[in-house]
Amino acid sequence: MRRTTLLLLPLLLVSGVALRAQSPHMGFSLNLINPTGDFASKRYTSIDSLGQPYDGKMTYDLGLGGSFTVSFPVDRALAIRLNLSGSAENGTDRAAGYSDINLRHSMFSLGGDIQIFPNGTAFRHRGLYFVGGLSADFEQFDRSYGDINSYYSYAPVDTTRKSRMGGSLGIGHSFGYDAGVRFTLEATYHTSLTSHDMQAGDPPSTDFVKVAFGFVF
Repeated sequence: MRRTTLLLLPLLLVSGVALRAQSPHMGFSLNLINPTGDFASKRYTSIDSLGQPYDGKMTYDLGLGGSFTVSFPVDRALAIRLNLSGSAENGTDRAAGYSDINLRHSMFSLGGDIQIFPNGTAFRHRGLYFVGGLSADFEQFDRSYGDINSYYSYAPVDTTRKSRMGGSLGIGHSFGYDAGVRFTLEATYHTSLTSHDMQAGDPPSTDFVKVAFGFVF
């Protein structure tokens, strides 16, 4: 309950300041997801059906995603942003002497961010800004010996679902004039803040760098 309350704080702030917001800015972006840490590459030791130990390695590749955002300026230097985003990455679980297992991770996130515009351009959503916030991450981890992206694959898919809180911190820049459509470039680091105890069976922390290319109106 406490964690949920902390996650909802940015959303509650938005409801309180939305009436004062001069011009909310909507945005869309295409996101490149670069896994880092154990999410990018994780070595492990396990036991096979005969009770023999073996070493393996799980890796995830560069992924793609998209975001929809609404930024509410509060004053010249501060804005509060709501965002909906989704992404997916493919990967492989390899172990010497065993068949490779295909992996896929997909995530849908609902988040609230704080944007700081040091040059006082929040109302126009222009120039340099810093961003940080919390998100509710709804994740799915798929494993299969077949083509995991094919609906017609013969092999069964083992699926694990996980809901946990995430946090992000980054920097962005909005290019363009005071009016009209502006191009945005943003880089943020995301990490899971709860429930990634590998020994308890949790998936590793979903850590990645997201580079977003988009537009804001």
